[in-house]
Amino acid sequence: MLREALPFLAVTPALAYAAITLYCGRSFFAAPAPLADHAPPVSILKPVRGVDGDSFENFASFCRQDYPCYQIVFAVASHEDPVLPIIRELMRRYPETDIELVVDPAIHGANYKVCNLMHAYARAKHPLLVVCDSDIRVGEQYLRQVCAPFADPEVGLVTSLYRSSEVQGTGCAVEALGFCCEMIPNVMAALKLEGLSFALGASMAVRREALEGIGGFEALVDYLADDYQLGNMIHRAGYRLELSPYFVESMMRGDEKLSELLSRQLRWGRTMRVSRPGGYLASGITLPFPGALLALLISGFSAAGWGAAALLYLVRSTVCTTYSQLLVKDRLLPRWLWLLPLRDALSFGVWGLSLIGNRVRWRGDLFLLEKGGKIVEMGR
Repeated sequence: MLREALPFLAVTPALAYAAITLYCGRSFFAAPAPLADHAPPVSILKPVRGVDGDSFENFASFCRQDYPCYQIVFAVASHEDPVLPIIRELMRRYPETDIELVVDPAIHGANYKVCNLMHAYARAKHPLLVVCDSDIRVGEQYLRQVCAPFADPEVGLVTSLYRSSEVQGTGCAVEALGFCCEMIPNVMAALKLEGLSFALGASMAVRREALEGIGGFEALVDYLADDYQLGNMIHRAGYRLELSPYFVESMMRGDEKLSELLSRQLRWGRTMRVSRPGGYLASGITLPFPGALLALLISGFSAAGWGAAALLYLVRSTVCTTYSQLLVKDRLLPRWLWLLPLRDALSFGVWGLSLIGNRVRWRGDLFLLEKGGKIVEMGR
């Protein structure tokens, strides 16, 4: 009897965590969205390096905002960057939008993205700042939604979840599944159980006085996880962080190589390990793939082991499909459901590798990751 029960005990942590994330997600998305009637002037800061998939449309989505007063500041480090003609074409096509372009190669620290943000910040005109990655696309109500919570003066930062609703091929689908089946459920659980103490880099709106209170972008320039550090520093400074229910779209390249995908996943994993070491180590217990594998191994691949693994993936498939169809609404599942075990195996492999290395590659540059999350450049 005990031998038959052991496989089911092996999958219990992952089963319990799946149920918790579903409960947390339903609670969050059932809450009414804030009224979007608070619309202070905003400066959107866009640090850019190189060209992403359909960069023009990504940038143009920020020029179509239903918002009374906003500015966009693009910051690029090189006069040879291929993104410059795209930005200049954007300025030509949207003359009614207040757009500025800063080209400045000055290096202030190891995080080149933050260096660009520092240059953009010098041109920012307004008391509210929005930072978005270059591969993000938004709808016309984006600014109204993320700025509404600032009606409360205790709110220092508002961050947004992100999804990928359009995928081109298996590689993109594997990464996109990580958003709706891992990242978003994990954020929902963290929000419900411990509150929000970090930000997500795809979209961050921050009060200028809160940013200046932590030392400005200069305080982030030697950290890899500048988004996590920004949110955490503002949280520790006494401000409240809010998670917006408004999703931004992460636009993926269809021609990306598997090696690039794995490198980015490993960078994220090692970043989370140094940012939240205890939580990241403990997250291995809730990963579904090792639970299913352990159930099979301790049962000698018996019927009980296969039954436990099947039960785990029945529950996981149900939870992930609920997230995809009803909460995230990216509609990835059930079409790509067959990739879920592969995605889980990749996550387990990345988690394991993240625990034993300190090097990360970021847009072609190699960095050494130090304790606490700071980085040291090692070259190309």
